[in-house]
Order: sequence, then C-alpha cells, then structure tokens
Amino acid sequence: QVQLEESGGGLVQAGDSLRLSCAASGHTFYNYNMAWFRQAPGKEREFVAGVSWSGGTKSYGDSVKGRFTISRDNAKNTVYLQMSSLKPEDTAVYYCAAQTTTDWAEESNLDEYTYWGQGTQVTVSS
Repeated sequence: QVQLEESGGGLVQAGDSLRLSCAASGHTFYNYNMAWFRQAPGKEREFVAGVSWSGGTKSYGDSVKGRFTISRDNAKNTVYLQMSSLKPEDTAVYYCAAQTTTDWAEESNLDEYTYWGQGTQVTVSS
C-alpha cells in the first residue's frame, strides 16, 4: 500500500512558476514509475509528465513540453513537478500517481496507475 500526498498548489499569475511535490509513504517507492496528471473542470484527466523508477527516463504531455520538468528523489520518497511559464489553461487539479512496475510503457495511460493522491489545485490567472 502506498499513500501519496501532493502539495505546492496555489494561485499564480500567467508567466509565473510553481513547484509541486508529491510525498510517498512506503518502502518501495523506488520500484514505482511515477507521474503527474491533471484535470480541469468539465474535462478528462490528462497526462502531464512521467518519470521512471530510476529517474532516468521522462516523458511529457505535448501541452507542457519545454515548460514543465518532472524529477524524483528516491531518498526522500518524493516526486516533483517544476512548472514554468504558466498559462491560464494550466489551471486544474494536479494529481500524483504511482505505477507499480519498473517497466516503462503506457506511462501516459491513467489506467496503468494503481495509487493516486488527493490532488492539489493550481489556478493561473491571466
């Protein structure tokens, strides 16, 4: 069982930066691929970024490439999402998710993730 807790959300202006954190409980964090998803009101949950168990492989959704950076610190059981050049369309609830495998495939498919956090709200004003 893994518990995920996101933090770092808030209200910012367009062009600002924000860093989200996701702290994981449990002893096997390093065995999990991790990802961030987001969901805006009235929209489906979408893939934002993913990172492999070692941190060596990363992928991003098209809408955030070049602006967001995912990273992880296995010693701290934490995954981060550094968001820069934020836009109003980035407004959403951001969720951290854990995939109980070290195989890197289907990382953008939310059905492949077993554990989810409660989410943190990010609001970007224009």
